[in-house]
Amino acid sequence: MDLTDIQDPSFLKDLDQRQLKALAQQIREFLIDHVSKTGGHLSSNLGVVELTIALHKVFDSPQDKIFFDVGHQCYTHKILTGRANRFDSLRQYEGLSGFEKRAESEHDVWEAGHSSTSLSAALGMAVARDLNHEQYHIVPVIGDGALGGGMALEALNQIGSEQRNIIIIFNDNNMSISENVGVLTQNFAKLRASKPYNTFKNDLKTALNRNNVGQAVLSGLQNMKDAVKKGVIDTGVFGEFGLEYLGPVDGHDIKSLIQILNVAKSHQGPVVVHVLTKKGKGYSYCEEDKEGVWHGVGPFNPATGKPLSSTPAGYLSWSSVISETLIRLAKENKDIVAVTPAMITGSKLERFFAVYPERSFDCGIAEEHAATFCAGLAISGKRPFISLYSSFLQRCYDQINHDICRMDLPVVIGIDRAGLVGEDGDTHHGVFDVAILRSLPNLILAQPKDAAEAQQLMAAAFAQSHPMALRYPRGTALYNELPQAEPIPIGSWSIVNEEPDHCCTVVTYGPDVDKVVSKVLTNSLPVKVVNARFFKPLDEAMLMQLAEEGKPVIVYETDMLAGGLSSAILEWAADHQADLTIRRVGIGDTYVPQGSLNKIRRLEGIDILSLFDVIKEYCGS
Repeated sequence: MDLTDIQDPSFLKDLDQRQLKALAQQIREFLIDHVSKTGGHLSSNLGVVELTIALHKVFDSPQDKIFFDVGHQCYTHKILTGRANRFDSLRQYEGLSGFEKRAESEHDVWEAGHSSTSLSAALGMAVARDLNHEQYHIVPVIGDGALGGGMALEALNQIGSEQRNIIIIFNDNNMSISENVGVLTQNFAKLRASKPYNTFKNDLKTALNRNNVGQAVLSGLQNMKDAVKKGVIDTGVFGEFGLEYLGPVDGHDIKSLIQILNVAKSHQGPVVVHVLTKKGKGYSYCEEDKEGVWHGVGPFNPATGKPLSSTPAGYLSWSSVISETLIRLAKENKDIVAVTPAMITGSKLERFFAVYPERSFDCGIAEEHAATFCAGLAISGKRPFISLYSSFLQRCYDQINHDICRMDLPVVIGIDRAGLVGEDGDTHHGVFDVAILRSLPNLILAQPKDAAEAQQLMAAAFAQSHPMALRYPRGTALYNELPQAEPIPIGSWSIVNEEPDHCCTVVTYGPDVDKVVSKVLTNSLPVKVVNARFFKPLDEAMLMQLAEEGKPVIVYETDMLAGGLSSAILEWAADHQADLTIRRVGIGDTYVPQGSLNKIRRLEGIDILSLFDVIKEYCGS
């Protein structure tokens, strides 16, 4: 079969088991080949090939609503709904999204890039369906990691109460990015070891039907599921929520999947279908991965599993720079502990966890809990460092506000993946955290321009007694370990290029500081460049100096303009009646699409060339 000829999933109705199995193998090979060229989420997609085929075999999309929690495991779904011919553009600008996108297809009925949203959405859809007196199935697919998120558990609570017809597919691979943790994971392990529900039910029915006594017992039961529930089958947490439980079933056995999905299809009320899958199924490098390395990958050689690009000598990822610094600081300060919401590998905290296991805590996919957990640690005398992706930090704004900042607790927040992240697109760009956090009292907010400054700012964070957030981007930085990282004075900026007769001043932050300096020096432009490494507090003395100079100030930020650094400077100027001519360069009132960093920076007018065009307006050509 030519996968690019697929228009919609209806063709699956005519395929037999042998053909479906062959299709699964073909899709798996297709995914490995294409993701090796574009990068993307590989392991999660290889793990749900058979499950997705079975779902589209049994249900009728788009009338029936099939959708995926987080959404990064939707690649087979996209192939079966007629998008295989676009996979060369996966995660590229104006190309196929790596997540479900409603604008792409009528079969994409929900879209998300964050975990644990699917069940709330499913209940909302179910209530709307019933109010409209419509008839169709709602089938969210959620993983074991996402199911441990607070939002998912809140949704389960109401789903059990409402008793609407919802078919929850519990995709259990015992992995998120890192291995799952917590008592729910232990509960799921018990369910994995249990005898499949349907097998037991059928065995019981057969046994009772063998004689008259058994038939009398069988007929006296209200229904089979009641008999099974009475302590014979452990339905675990789902039974406690009032949900029917079916499974576990082999997630790579299409025949068994179709059988159990048809049972669920005829069920009244909410039902959970427990599907056991293997993340990375069919590709040895993924199957053997226990650290989450193959969760999201860049282009690689499919034959060897080796990435096509490598980190240059002397460079470390920004996450590693922060982690290595944390290890050194923790050696000196026994109160330092590290906390992560299921991102040990992504945040490069593996070595800290290995060196200081008793001071390392993985909270699972639970950013809200993780933040308040840190508040509890801090109020008891510990110095917690919590690593959060910028995009996921949004989820614990209330906890940072209410539990950390309001009580002025010395929690250090590492904001990983700050700024644009490229191909993962609008759900993952970390461009809102400055605006989100800048309004919070007591909080210090900073960003280093290089690895040396990162070490100094980390030292500063643990040398003071207020909450401090340190943001750093995706990518790498030239790393040299500082023998003694001296804390940078809180709120201080620095002039990194001084020009006495400058035509304007560029105020910027992060790795863009050195890029701007290089551009200015290469073109012999009389431009002062200021490293505004603190968003809060501002360097008021330097701002007053800039006002007294009377030269135009270009605030160059690669995050949202609304609530960002330029907003803070304008607020200061208004409050102090300072005469500052401000030109703002940043992201406007929009969600930035997916694409290469160079492409989307140019699109948003925040690349170095666009800045250079603005500088020339003041300095001439």
